[in-house]
Amino acid sequence: MSNTKKVNIFPRTFWIANTLELFERWAYYGMFTVLSVYLTDPVSSGGLGFTQSQRGLMQGIATALLYLLPILGGAIADRYGYKKVLLSAFLTLASGYFAMGYFSTYATVFASFLLVAIGGALFKPIIVATVSKTTNEKNDTIGFGIFYMIVNIGGFIGPWAASRLREIDWVYVFIMCTIVILFNILLLWFYKEPKKEDESDESLADSLKRIIRNTIIVLKDGKFVLFLLIMLGMWTMYMQLFFTVPVYITQWVDTSGLYNALPSVLQSAFGSVKDGVGIIPPELMINIPALTIIAFQLIMSNMLKVVKPILSMIFGILGIALGFSFMSFSMAGITIVMGTIILAFGEMASSPRIQEYIGRIAPKDKVALYMGYSFLPVAGGNLIGGLLSGNLYASLSDKYIFLRDYLNVRDIKFSPEINNDNGLLFKAAMENMEMTKEQLNTLLFAQYNPGTIWYVFAAIGAVTSILLFIYNKRAV
Repeated sequence: MSNTKKVNIFPRTFWIANTLELFERWAYYGMFTVLSVYLTDPVSSGGLGFTQSQRGLMQGIATALLYLLPILGGAIADRYGYKKVLLSAFLTLASGYFAMGYFSTYATVFASFLLVAIGGALFKPIIVATVSKTTNEKNDTIGFGIFYMIVNIGGFIGPWAASRLREIDWVYVFIMCTIVILFNILLLWFYKEPKKEDESDESLADSLKRIIRNTIIVLKDGKFVLFLLIMLGMWTMYMQLFFTVPVYITQWVDTSGLYNALPSVLQSAFGSVKDGVGIIPPELMINIPALTIIAFQLIMSNMLKVVKPILSMIFGILGIALGFSFMSFSMAGITIVMGTIILAFGEMASSPRIQEYIGRIAPKDKVALYMGYSFLPVAGGNLIGGLLSGNLYASLSDKYIFLRDYLNVRDIKFSPEINNDNGLLFKAAMENMEMTKEQLNTLLFAQYNPGTIWYVFAAIGAVTSILLFIYNKRAV
């Protein structure tokens, strides 16, 4: 069968669902990949000036809810209908994105981000269910392959568009996200509700009771629960790609060499000029793993098909840890590039095998049920990862905390107005010490070694791999 014929076997609702997914991922990753920088950049630079600990708390709680609540969102959708709940999801998402761009206090931005998390939790299970209901055993492999490709396309376009818009003003990033989600409301006109396989009139309360009963069943399986607990370590480490790496690149990494190495066409497409120096924005640097996965996932999957899932996960997690370790070596942009590429190959070896492994260890009559709870370590990893990111970065890597310590030791003082803004303080220190930005960065990097944070997160990954190895030996 030709590729054209394969594509034509899907109903219209399948394509509408995938288009909704594309725009939702466009909006989410457009916001999420720049969020760490937006929250913590100095007010004088256009950011909100929150502390790293405040950032970590906000990101950890909101993203954990984003992965925990879909199980309730699915129950609500089954009760009230996919189309109605999708409309509610898009209105909630649009409100949240719009508010994030216009509020500036910690409480209001936090509340706005929670709205985005709730909207995303309503959206996620409906789209996956729609793709599932509009495919069958003959075409579900290519159907979900198309879905995965669409996710990555949206995940690439969003950060690229955000990197262009934030050069004008941060608020335009959130306006973009709002408009993209509102466009999904128009697409709902063409969305046809999939037929329900089960026509029972189960109430929402009964659905929630069923979810609780299923949860109890799953949590009674000690082997499965232990596996989920161990996998918390992987997701705690992995989420630093979004939580911590963007801030680290912004504060410490010199990407001018990468920018200068690009042809002029690519410089215009993927670079920007800041203070007269060409750079690669952090949101595009952390998109390197997505591009690597798109290019090599099929090759990696074919190479690893003879390797047991648990062994693939063990070495894959070690690969992610190695990637993070690599980022600590220097301030050069190439270390981030190499680190993220290594990380991507580790992700390709581990992440896709998790579902396969769960399918093998779950009771044959409960595979679908167990699969539904594979999100628990992702939610937990987001929560723990967010909290660790904020607190560890403040202790081990925050340039502005280091600068204040350096100035205090040398009894260099500035006015309260300058002290209260990190950006103004750094510029004043440059002038006082007669240094360029690069020289002051290098001095602080050499004295305080901010790359230590990557060894901590890599250690979490290494311990996770060791625990998985022991778990596998005991489980055999």
